[in-house]
Amino acid sequence: MQSFVLLASLCGCVLCSVWPYQMQCYHCEETLLDNDCSAPKFIVNCTANIQNACQKEVIVGENGVTYRKACASFSTCLIVSAGYQSFCVPGRVGSVCISCCNTPLCNGPRPPRISLAPSHPPTSPTGLLLIVTVSMATLP
Repeated sequence: MQSFVLLASLCGCVLCSVWPYQMQCYHCEETLLDNDCSAPKFIVNCTANIQNACQKEVIVGENGVTYRKACASFSTCLIVSAGYQSFCVPGRVGSVCISCCNTPLCNGPRPPRISLAPSHPPTSPTGLLLIVTVSMATLP
C-alpha cells in the first residue's frame, strides 16, 4: 500500500511539472485602431511552454498610431525591444516602441492613471503643504 501511495505521489509530481502553461495575449497585425486592438476578439492562446510572454509594438506614422500585438518568447522579445530602444520616441512620427511582459493579457489596454493632484489649486501656502503631506502619506 505504501508503494502505491508513493508511486501515485511521484506520478502526480511528474504530471504537474510537465503540464503545459498556456499564456494568453492580445494579437493583431498592423492594426490602425482607436482602441489599440484590446477587444476580446483579439485574445489568442499562445503556444504552450514556448511563447511565455506578450509583445506590443506601437508605431507612430503620419496617418496615426499602428499597433502590433502578439505572443512571444520573453527572452527574444527583450532582445528585440532593446534593439529598437533608440527608435522609441512616443508621439513622434517614425517612433517604434516595443514592450514585453509575461502575465496573461498584459499587452492590452493600460489601466487608467489615478492622479493625486487636487482638482483645483490651493488658495494658500499652508493648503499646499497640507496637500503635499497627504499625498506623500498615501503613496506606497
